[in-house]
Amino acid sequence: MPVTKPLMAARRFTATAGDGAGVGAAYNILATATTNDQGAPATAFPTVPTCYNLYINAQIQMADTSTVTTTAITIPDGDTLDPATPIVIEFVVN
Repeated sequence: MPVTKPLMAARRFTATAGDGAGVGAAYNILATATTNDQGAPATAFPTVPTCYNLYINAQIQMADTSTVTTTAITIPDGDTLDPATPIVIEFVVN
């Protein structure tokens, strides 16, 4: 039987679509282009999150909308968004 950790926490990172680079399937936002919950520039995304949620303009996105690593989140065709569109990435960690 697997051990379930009783405490979960969230780590949130914010940016705007204009903080990203690339076009089409290669569009991504680097972790270093985001700010964390404390308002400080981020250095990396969590290394072993339980899951993550992506919000574009406050709307949660489907699982197939993005992929994430510790260094960047890739959002295919994110370059078509208005540069001022807010992006929030929420990681659930334990």
